[in-house]
Amino acid sequence: MTVRAGALLVLLYAMLFALFSVTLGVPAPAKTTTDAIVVITGGSGRIEQGIRRLAAHRASRMLIAGADPSVTKRDLARRLGGRQALLDCCVDLGSESVDTRSNAEEAKRWLDAHGYRSVTLVTSDWHMRRASYEFRSQLGRRYDITFDAVRTEPNLMTLFAEYNKYLLRRMAVWLDV
Repeated sequence: MTVRAGALLVLLYAMLFALFSVTLGVPAPAKTTTDAIVVITGGSGRIEQGIRRLAAHRASRMLIAGADPSVTKRDLARRLGGRQALLDCCVDLGSESVDTRSNAEEAKRWLDAHGYRSVTLVTSDWHMRRASYEFRSQLGRRYDITFDAVRTEPNLMTLFAEYNKYLLRRMAVWLDV
């Protein structure tokens, strides 16, 4: 009986991993408008996607959560090939967070400070499920959240690691640890 239960758990784990792998986050519709944008650092194309939305007037301000404290707006302007005026007027660099959960906490403080009620969350497609879970947990229903995933080509190890992080976080919340 124990072997069968173990086999069932392994099968369930594998099936859910397969489902996780084929249902990655998707980009938000191009015309979506919110009060603000929050970009979580840590993956290529995230900041660029947020800047494109901001430049297209899809939000009035953007937070880059989890930015290295040594990074400046001038550094970003060089990386982005200009955009200094947009960065100066409308982008805040948040360097308080170190992981997805603290990204959500930092974003909540920033959203509250500005009085925003709707936000576009930008992160990689493979990271969106865990990020959306953390942001929903932190922001609750007071905020309208639009999820905007940057398309990537994640390898199997990236997907496997992210799936396990997601499961572990869900279990930690469920167990209240």
